[in-house]
Amino acid sequence: MNATPPLLTLNNVHLRFGERVIFEDVSLSLFPRDRACLVGRNGSGKSTLLKVITGRLELDRGERFSKPHLKIGILDQSLAPSKPISIQTYLESQLEGKVESYHLEETLSHLELAPDKMLDDLSGGESRRVMLAKALVGKPDVLLLDEPTNHLDLPTIEWLEDYLKSYPGAILMISHDRAFLSKLSQRTFWLERGELRILEKGYPEFDDWAETILEHEIRTQEKLSQKIAQETEWLHKGVTARRRRNQGRLRNLLSLRQEKKQYQGPQSSIVISNQEEVSGSKLVFEAKHVFKSFSDRPLIKDFSCRILRGERIGIIGPNGAGKSTLLKLLTGELLPDQGNIRRAKNLEIALFDQTQGTLDLESTPWQTLCEGGGDQVMVQGTPRHVMGYLQDFLFDRKQALTPLKSLSGGERNRLLLAKILAKPSNLLILDEPTNDLDMETLDLLQEYLADYPGTLLLVSHDRDFLDRTTTSILALEGEGRVQMYRGGYTDYIVQRPSQKVLKEEKKKSESAPPPSKAKEKLTYKDARDLSLLPQEIEDLTGRIQFLEKRMEDPTFYQKDPEGFDKVIAELQDLRHSITEKEERLIALLIKEEELQKG
Repeated sequence: MNATPPLLTLNNVHLRFGERVIFEDVSLSLFPRDRACLVGRNGSGKSTLLKVITGRLELDRGERFSKPHLKIGILDQSLAPSKPISIQTYLESQLEGKVESYHLEETLSHLELAPDKMLDDLSGGESRRVMLAKALVGKPDVLLLDEPTNHLDLPTIEWLEDYLKSYPGAILMISHDRAFLSKLSQRTFWLERGELRILEKGYPEFDDWAETILEHEIRTQEKLSQKIAQETEWLHKGVTARRRRNQGRLRNLLSLRQEKKQYQGPQSSIVISNQEEVSGSKLVFEAKHVFKSFSDRPLIKDFSCRILRGERIGIIGPNGAGKSTLLKLLTGELLPDQGNIRRAKNLEIALFDQTQGTLDLESTPWQTLCEGGGDQVMVQGTPRHVMGYLQDFLFDRKQALTPLKSLSGGERNRLLLAKILAKPSNLLILDEPTNDLDMETLDLLQEYLADYPGTLLLVSHDRDFLDRTTTSILALEGEGRVQMYRGGYTDYIVQRPSQKVLKEEKKKSESAPPPSKAKEKLTYKDARDLSLLPQEIEDLTGRIQFLEKRMEDPTFYQKDPEGFDKVIAELQDLRHSITEKEERLIALLIKEEELQKG
């Protein structure tokens, strides 16, 4: 247990909305430098609990204590107001001018927000990022984050993780992004059926812990009413049985990747996934030297690849890099400026529409799936009872007959997935399917994708989900460069060149003099650096690990604020130094290889 006095405590909190019980005897404490995550099914009350912590909601019973003058910041599901004022003006007014201008400018830059852009001109994603900036730059003592990675691209998520690792206050976060929670959390709060359980370990330990609890509950509830036992059994399946199936499928996926991998570096411009079978029936797409620009800005430049039947392709890249453009080029919705794309005949495409434009909010889930009436839905050409299929997607009978306008965004996304996955298809395109889905639904989707017999194109910023579902990554790396990498997201991280190397290569290709006929070799300095850099990088890595271990002590800041600040500063210097050395080493290895080729 933490010996430091808590910043905030809830004691035996009760809350209900009408007849529905939200919390019952919930107690928790948040301590300085806490890194806690809050998990639970959609609709379990996680967002409501954050509002209780802020003091916004009046409790039916129980007590809330906080340290005097405690400053709490929250990112909830609300959007910035649509007003004719700039982002910077709005944030300064909300924070009463008590924010350092350089910190505000830096945060907005990382979140890809122009300070002078007007609030009433923002997209939904930009509005969410404004509210995230508002929560961060105020530097509250307690920071509450509800799905902070939604509408962020991968580089921004990685920046946010680094920012939160060194954040001096306490953090409580809700997220469906397993990789995000695994990197940051040190405590886990599990909210289920109005009860809060606390694990004094991070999210990676959650599944095993939850499985143990639910196995004990099943044995206990067997002696009580059948209804309670069935509910507990269903929950247990959600956490354990499905997880075990997913682990088996994950092993199969990893085996498939291993069969396909003969990696010696990033793949060549034309990728053939299976050298033994490249007949017409196997080919889904073949792109050759494709170019596409908008307003003289190159989004796709000299792109070539071959995608075969059954492949699972993850598509990643920063916001605005051209991911949607690439999908439209592949499917024929857009024509390339140059080059050509060959497609398989008789492609049957199922597309996940993030805008939910294909749903009638006045209809029920039952009516949505049985558009012609009746109680049967065709699932990949096979008839099934609609209620059984809806239960596969975690809908009960009451929800099946509820108008969609009364369902949450996550529940609508879940229904849209059910509708799309029922449609016969041989090409499934999912564009950011994980937003607003809880982890159980993500497990369910992973299970369906593992059994999907066709080809998958998946645009996502969820690294864990990419690792669990893809066999290759198409990365849009800027300036029109699109590169294929074997494996999932973790494999891509290992293989990808640094941005500095990419810029050096571009600069070299544009300004390099004609090659000399004389055999070149590394200079003395280059050769010396090549021999010394690996050990220097290893030493720096060891020092960073030592300091990060010190930072894990939740009492460090309280005991030694000055020492804490020094460690933060040293970590920043070390990370900068190791990045420079790694980039230098990669550049030298590339140079050595080129010289050896002559």
